[in-house]
Amino acid sequence: MNAKTPLTFGKTLVELIRARHPILLVETHEGNRVIAAAEVVAVSPELRRPRKVVAYTVSRGLHAPGQAGKPTSPDTALNEALKATEPTIFVFFDLHHFLGSQGRPAEPIMVRAVQDAALAFRTGEVPHTLIIVSPGMTLPTDLEKEVTVVDLPLPTAGEIEGVLDEIVGANAASIVVDLSPDDRMRLIQAAQGLTLGEAENAFARAIASDRRLDASDIALVLDEKRQTIRKSGLLEFISPEGTMNDVGGLENLKKWLNKRNGSWLPEAQRWSIPAPKGVLITGVPGCGKSLTATCMATLWGLPLLRLDVGRVFSGLVGSSEQNMRGALKLAEAVSPSILWIDEIEKGFGSSSSGDSGTSQRVFGTFLTWMQEKKNPVFVIATANKIDSLPPEFLRKGRFDEIFFVDLPTKEERKHIWRIQLEKRLTSDSAASGDFETTEDSLDFLAELTEGFSGAEIAEAAVSACFEAFSERRMLNEKDLRRAISNTVPLSVTQAEQINGIREWASTRAVAATSISAREEYSSTSTAASTDVNSWRGGRQIDF
Repeated sequence: MNAKTPLTFGKTLVELIRARHPILLVETHEGNRVIAAAEVVAVSPELRRPRKVVAYTVSRGLHAPGQAGKPTSPDTALNEALKATEPTIFVFFDLHHFLGSQGRPAEPIMVRAVQDAALAFRTGEVPHTLIIVSPGMTLPTDLEKEVTVVDLPLPTAGEIEGVLDEIVGANAASIVVDLSPDDRMRLIQAAQGLTLGEAENAFARAIASDRRLDASDIALVLDEKRQTIRKSGLLEFISPEGTMNDVGGLENLKKWLNKRNGSWLPEAQRWSIPAPKGVLITGVPGCGKSLTATCMATLWGLPLLRLDVGRVFSGLVGSSEQNMRGALKLAEAVSPSILWIDEIEKGFGSSSSGDSGTSQRVFGTFLTWMQEKKNPVFVIATANKIDSLPPEFLRKGRFDEIFFVDLPTKEERKHIWRIQLEKRLTSDSAASGDFETTEDSLDFLAELTEGFSGAEIAEAAVSACFEAFSERRMLNEKDLRRAISNTVPLSVTQAEQINGIREWASTRAVAATSISAREEYSSTSTAASTDVNSWRGGRQIDF
């Protein structure tokens, strides 16, 4: 196999062609790579008889790759293919438009033409193979048993490096290349997840901007990747903002994440450890679960991809499973990466029923991928209603750990107040000057906000600044008191629910808060107690 043909894909083609599988389906936008693979396979010594390669498009009919042809209907082209006297690999493009695409019904004459070709190619004296290339297709029921689906992986780092070498070589006389070995590797990694054509466009854009190729172009290639991921409609490339210092408290969770930083690198294999699978973070709403997900991308220096489970589901039968497979395939292509699924219970909760089993099939696809994925994709899932998730999702082995994020303790509230006030009372802020952030003032604010979530503390700080702004003056303690007193926290409005999820977490999840920060709180509720401020949930373990 040459550099343009993934070894596993080419090997699979050889095996299927030797086994006389008549029709193969490759879901990809990269038709040129399929043609290149077919041309290599056609002369493989593993095939007893070499094959010709003939392509088909609606505009050019049957033609040798790279040569001209004339427009021909696909059913006519298939009939012509049946008459071929030499062993041939037929690579058909555009066929999905006639076999049902984007909600359109399949044309009966085309379905029958493909069935006839399948029978002839499987049992005929001359061995032929039909490869259907489609960016995405749901097969008609009549063809499901006739077609074998073959995955074409997105380009490897080696293939992308080949594209980079080609474009640099073609422009060597007119550009300056200033890349260290590390920069070159980072540039190639930045392009992983793109097709070869997209990678070529990204490198060409980087060169065209200033006739140079250097480390600064990594950001430009990443921007091209964001565009590609955005066009998929399923994954969102999240730009890392903030660091773990912006997360108040949760020291136990931070330590756990720090200890696994870099564990996907080759050097980690010396310690005989696998790449971490993921973490599930549940707990009280507004206490830092989503913030932790966004900040850990900065900590680990990996791309953060958010999966919107709601977008996975669509009205077309079979499309939801295909969407999930496509999203997971893209996440693996960008690896090492972090896949963030926010409020996962809304997509995979046990309440997702009445949809003819679609939710269960999509859920099964995701579980199987989590168990068997080979590339380092770290899954961080957040959930507010953990009890609605199926039990098979929570068993050990799916996630490395389940953390419970509770209402912040007094020590954590001081940290959150410090972050919020330092963010707003900067030296150039018109609100600063009257209120001084000291240990005593932070201790006072932490006492006043017992039972507040981190989001409620942040909103109280914002409300206090609005008070000062309305009178065009500096912020003072009175503003903060008023904002706090006007807030009714979740610990009051949802006390029963908070106690309920704490009871669940006390034996099933590890507390994200360190033991030292929880010393003034009980680890269990008292009998008939409804005071959510007296105790905290989650198993007490320090990492």
